[in-house]
Amino acid sequence: MAAKHALNIVKMKKMKQEGDPITMITAYDYPSAKLAEEAGIDMLLVGDSLGNVVLGYDSTLPVTTEDIVYHTRAVARGAQHTFIVADLPFMTYHGSIDETLRTVRRIMQEGGAHAVKMEGGAEIAPTVRKIVEAGVPVLGHIGLTPQSVNQIGGYRVQGKDERDARRLLEEAKALESAGVFGIVLELVTEEVAAAITEQISVPTIGIGAGRKVDGQVLVFHDVLKYTSDYREKRFVKTFADIGSQIRSGISDYVNEVKTKAFPEEKHVFAAEDGVLDNLYGKGKVESRS
Repeated sequence: MAAKHALNIVKMKKMKQEGDPITMITAYDYPSAKLAEEAGIDMLLVGDSLGNVVLGYDSTLPVTTEDIVYHTRAVARGAQHTFIVADLPFMTYHGSIDETLRTVRRIMQEGGAHAVKMEGGAEIAPTVRKIVEAGVPVLGHIGLTPQSVNQIGGYRVQGKDERDARRLLEEAKALESAGVFGIVLELVTEEVAAAITEQISVPTIGIGAGRKVDGQVLVFHDVLKYTSDYREKRFVKTFADIGSQIRSGISDYVNEVKTKAFPEEKHVFAAEDGVLDNLYGKGKVESRS
């Protein structure tokens, strides 16, 4: 396969203007990133969703900067020709700007990300502006913001009434003014997502935000059912069930080892004639057989 050229924020804006949908998926390690790149994905997100699907946490809140840097570095090794965005973890951009920029610097320099993603609207716009002024592309994220799930009262669809719709539009415009190159809209009604997409100049990337956004993002493990006891989500379409295949494959392996069906003759290596005689002496070899 010929090497692809990584997307950049200028090309993304052009894709919005031309109606060319942007594809994005999460990745957390070398093999998932490499496979996604080979499949032709436009952008990769090292999301703090790794807390749920990789690290076994109940939410994204325990994910640390160290976690993001570590996983971003692995993704960057696997996808050297794809635009990589990494999440800023919970509470790493609500203190001093100096502290925030140190976190951003680590994710960019040590992790190898091309951009960072931040959850929130008008309240984080000044911080977004400072990061953009420092030369770092920022992807915004409004609607359902998992880092604020305790504050917003759970995983609820956003933009169902006029007041909430107006709030989301104002947040999107505040982020646009602050300099974001795009905005993720999560669990937003299709009508409101469409209105936001039409009224801002930067691309919108939807997850559970309907059909009228500029692109889509899904979690790697949701797309492929790469988990045990998968919980169906209305806004997700699964395109393969590798979780069942993995479980079945490992089960077959366990069974064949237990029944001594594996390894077979074709899986073993033979020494040259006389090797055991020279090592142990002919009598000892015969007594061992």
